[in-house]
Amino acid sequence: MGIELDTDTLIVVVSAVGIGLTFCALGLLLTGRAGGRRYQRRLNTMQERAQGIATSEWAAARSLSRQQSATRIDRFAGNWLPRRDLLLARLERTGRAISIGKYAMTAIGLGALSAIGFAIGTGIGIVPSLVIGLLVGTAVPHLVIGRMGKRRLARFINLFPDAIDLVVRALRSGLPVTETLGLVASEIPGPVGEEFKMVTDRIKVGRTMEDALQETADRLNTPEFSFFVITLAIQRETGGNLAETLSNLSEVLRKRAQMKLKIRAMSSESKASAYIVGALPFVVFSMIWMVNPGYIGKFFIDERLMVTGLGGGVWMAIGAFIMAKMVSFEI
Repeated sequence: MGIELDTDTLIVVVSAVGIGLTFCALGLLLTGRAGGRRYQRRLNTMQERAQGIATSEWAAARSLSRQQSATRIDRFAGNWLPRRDLLLARLERTGRAISIGKYAMTAIGLGALSAIGFAIGTGIGIVPSLVIGLLVGTAVPHLVIGRMGKRRLARFINLFPDAIDLVVRALRSGLPVTETLGLVASEIPGPVGEEFKMVTDRIKVGRTMEDALQETADRLNTPEFSFFVITLAIQRETGGNLAETLSNLSEVLRKRAQMKLKIRAMSSESKASAYIVGALPFVVFSMIWMVNPGYIGKFFIDERLMVTGLGGGVWMAIGAFIMAKMVSFEI
């Protein structure tokens, strides 16, 4: 049994395949010598450091530039993607080596595959297929990256009070603050150890402890670590018993986590209701599509139904936003 494709579907398939092959060829061409270029840049950097040219600030900026622009694809994607700094911060929060170029290539490939799948599977036409592919290629990578960052941040927050307790014990035993940060990097697993390892590495190349901690706080963007940085900064300015202050901070963070769990338990019923109400129209739409695709398919043909569907979607989005704000509490 053969599959019959109309002209619009063939155009979508050929265009998507052509775009995908073009980007694959471009990626292979531009990344073929990336390893050699990185080696040469590293060699030049070491020579300049040996000659006394590279200061600590310049070295940090150079390292950040290498991370942001490792290949030509990264530079090309970074120039065209909006809000590059915000996207780069979101990618760094995941704790994985995901460059802007990889993110852009994944989004393009996912969008092309989605457009082909909808064009072949539903036959809704070239324009709706491209619109759906654009939405999928834009929204799905954004949501996945955000989810990965939130999961890593949650693991960091769960282990962070233990790290502070380790710092307190090390300070009471007589170790300096910088040594306690290295101890946390080697003893605490997961994201906490990774973040403190980067802090100690920055300190080793000449950055001050305040600058290294503040850079990590800006990237993580979480109140728990900001409290820790502020506590160390205040102690540096005014003096006092740092171990006792950090011990109190650890207790406050644990109580904060307990309060979050209580609020989550109290608001779980409202969230479940919001999920059911929000998902019900889409579930009914999908069930009618499976039973009578010709009837529900008019939403993609009749302009009046398109306008009605878009209006309903806007009102649903507003309702979902309001319900999300009602069950969201800041601690």
